[in-house]
Amino acid sequence: MGMYVKVAKDLDLTWQKSSYSNAESNCVEIASFAEDMAVRDSKDPAGPALVFRPEAWCAFLAGVRTGSFPAGA
Repeated sequence: MGMYVKVAKDLDLTWQKSSYSNAESNCVEIASFAEDMAVRDSKDPAGPALVFRPEAWCAFLAGVRTGSFPAGA
């Protein structure tokens, strides 16, 4: 289960985005947050972020790797 964080800039985290991204890409950024993973929209760094427990983050990554999510959705 994820936890909503109202404003990502309130989290003192080091954010990173994929090396596959470029300046014009629609990307998300991730950061380690205690044991959890925080995710935010790179175009809105002061906007909201989601924080996921390790189990939820691992399940999400497994779904991405196996193509469980429709492309362009």
